[in-house]
Amino acid sequence: MYVIAQNFDVNRIHWQNRTHFLAVAAQTMRRILVEFARQRHRQKRGGGAMPVTMTDAEHIAHELGPDLVALSDALSALASFDPRMSQVVELRFFGGLTVQETADVLNVSPETVMRDWKTAKVWLLRELSLSSSPPRGQH
Repeated sequence: MYVIAQNFDVNRIHWQNRTHFLAVAAQTMRRILVEFARQRHRQKRGGGAMPVTMTDAEHIAHELGPDLVALSDALSALASFDPRMSQVVELRFFGGLTVQETADVLNVSPETVMRDWKTAKVWLLRELSLSSSPPRGQH
């Protein structure tokens, strides 16, 4: 399992192997997309956030919008009690890794990745639907 600090200098990373690179790329992509979605949300509210020039991030974040931020928040909540499951989602969703690549990064079997992936999707769907539901007594 590879964990990278919030801020890092790419030139100072000692890449261990391809899977290490893919893990860092997935974490970085998540941060880029979530930050772009947050900035876009602030701009809608009249904030003066600077636009991001990465067209891929803009395209993806535009489609997902605030839901991407909610997904990231839900992933953080999931990581608080099951870090590996959260990493499976991060690697597969944000990094685009296959089941086998994810298994290699996390040093687990592909079956474990699939079990975590299925369980995480159900948990995240429930979590996201609860967070988007209006409070009781309001419609």
